Amino acid sequence: MRSKLLLPILVSAVITGLAVLIAGAATAGEIPSTSHYKVLAPIGHGNLTVFPVVTATSHDTQGFLTLDEGVRSGEVIVSESGTVAPLLRPRHGFRPTRYQPGDGAEVNRLVLVNNSKRPLILLAGEIVTGGKQDRVIAKDRIVPAESDPIDLSVFCVEPGRWTATKANFGSYDSAMAQPGVRARAMADKNQEMVWSEVRKAQGSVAAQLSPPMASAVGSTSSYARVMQNDEVKQKVDALAGPMQHDYQSVIKQLHDRNAVGVVVAVNGEVIWADIFANTILLEKYWPKLVRSYAAEAIVNHSKNNGADVKAAQRFLDSMESRREIVESEPGLYRHTEITGDGFKAFELTSLLPKTGFDLHLAKMAE
Repeated sequence: MRSKLLLPILVSAVITGLAVLIAGAATAGEIPSTSHYKVLAPIGHGNLTVFPVVTATSHDTQGFLTLDEGVRSGEVIVSESGTVAPLLRPRHGFRPTRYQPGDGAEVNRLVLVNNSKRPLILLAGEIVTGGKQDRVIAKDRIVPAESDPIDLSVFCVEPGRWTATKANFGSYDSAMAQPGVRARAMADKNQEMVWSEVRKAQGSVAAQLSPPMASAVGSTSSYARVMQNDEVKQKVDALAGPMQHDYQSVIKQLHDRNAVGVVVAVNGEVIWADIFANTILLEKYWPKLVRSYAAEAIVNHSKNNGADVKAAQRFLDSMESRREIVESEPGLYRHTEITGDGFKAFELTSLLPKTGFDLHLAKMAE
């Protein structure tokens, strides 16, 4: 009789235990966080590891335009400062006009016009090609809708050319510079250091290629075209392809939990994080971000010691600053550079009506 009474109790306990296990599996890989971001179990290929990041909050970014979208539609035009410039918007019935030609092109200045009715997001590290040299965007910013021509702060990532290939610039296959190059532009703000990092990347890549391809890489000064070399693309694809597929699967599974970014580790060491305002914005940037992470892994390839989810969460949580530098365009955006112990972080906050939230956070280990 006693055994009969115990049986329902044991069955109930087993069912309860299974329910707890299933609930726990839904959050497997997470650890307690002191921020509103949670790092999940990693996805790894070779010496590259990314940790998906989720959050409980999300913001509406449908009213914003990305550089890739603007270039494809023709609504965003970039050209050399001081040369033939983009078409201006017609105003008050006047006919569109063009800037007068000039010879004032400068390495670290471009001119951008946003003819779209949506504000434009620019991210540090996005590469534009054309004009006299390829350039990389120097910092995150927002360009207002239907903007006047603005000076665009950039760094050159092609140290060997100063002759025009075409007047206007485009987004080169939606390219994003690898974290090492982005860091020199964002944190050091130094052209020579950007060039040094580009040369380091080219040399490291060339050493891993066959002699004909190594010679081809050595003959060009274009960082973007080095990364589009056939053998280099194969190496990047070998890491980025599976990573992109796996992470997109994770995003789909975690869409309701607001997957908004990644923490990145190379050779088992956490080096970077990119966090966005929502899943949709992350998905727009993910294809070129993952290729930039793969390029970093190829350039700095060594023995993979494995990456730790606890270390990734600590990296994301640690935001105590020793110094902050704030730049603001009232009513448009605020850009905050945060320096802490062992890291620098950069926040782009929209100040447009009905916003007031962070569009992008980039964080680098130092």
